[in-house]
Amino acid sequence: MWSYRIVAPYLFERASIPDNTPEHLADGQVLLRFSSAGVCGSDLPAFRGARGRLPGDDGRSAAGKDGFPIHEVAGEVIASRHPEHRPGDRVVGWASGFDGLMERVISDGDGLAPYDPALSPAEAIGLQPLACVLYACEQLPDLAGRHVAIIGQGSIGLLFSYVAKAAGARRVTGVDPLDRSGCATAFGVDDAVRATSDRWVSHLAPADRADVVIEAVGHQVATLGHAIEAAAPGGTVFYFGVADDDAYPISMRLMLRNNLTLKSGVTLDRRRVLELAGKFAAEHPGLLGAYLTHAFGVHDVRDVQGAFELACRPVPERVKIAIAE
Repeated sequence: MWSYRIVAPYLFERASIPDNTPEHLADGQVLLRFSSAGVCGSDLPAFRGARGRLPGDDGRSAAGKDGFPIHEVAGEVIASRHPEHRPGDRVVGWASGFDGLMERVISDGDGLAPYDPALSPAEAIGLQPLACVLYACEQLPDLAGRHVAIIGQGSIGLLFSYVAKAAGARRVTGVDPLDRSGCATAFGVDDAVRATSDRWVSHLAPADRADVVIEAVGHQVATLGHAIEAAAPGGTVFYFGVADDDAYPISMRLMLRNNLTLKSGVTLDRRRVLELAGKFAAEHPGLLGAYLTHAFGVHDVRDVQGAFELACRPVPERVKIAIAE
């Protein structure tokens, strides 16, 4: 079967490896035939050659690990040892081994759910990050009537903007150094701020501080501090992005004096929230089509390479990138 692997920083190669077969399945696992994958910001440190925090990155080098670092995957069930999945089912969710960029993927069935067959696999891949955002929003106070600010308006930050507005947020502020005005309205953003988060927060009037601030950038320390500075007294800060450092210094003086709550966490109840994402997408039929802005083929290494190279570039019109059959 075909597989892709990172062989050097910024470089993929296509390889032929032995097939994954039903005999390789453990209890609770399924075998998928690849249909589509999504490129996530958490995949990019491995592509750049940096040590990431993804399962499967052993701290020395991810070079040579088949299928790595893709975890957003859609496919057709070939074989199953999970009670909720049958051969022929079309499912989307997590490649639990972060090895989804191969022809046949073995994954934990609890992290997969069926999707609407009216969706293309490339569109359906958006249900995985949507599920993560919906789960995170379940951990927040009721957003109805509140001012919500999202630092980072990439593929995750724009989903947070959309979900916050759909939840009844009074005002949604999106902060990003890229000009996102072309898609801001479609994703529910009332105030599209083109600025780095430090410049934004340094000019923020007290009345413009947000009830809920979501850090959707990740991979750095400073933006969490800016989120804390931007929160109104009694507010909530949610750190969503991947933490590449073990320790993040924050201002406990601000946390204490402003009575702030800081939350974070990984997505649990994955099958449930994938099903919730499917229902949300059905209720908002234009969302996934607007979300998917670029689709690349999977059978040519130049396309896979191009998908990751585009993901690394600051391009205002890019939201979600899929790699698909």
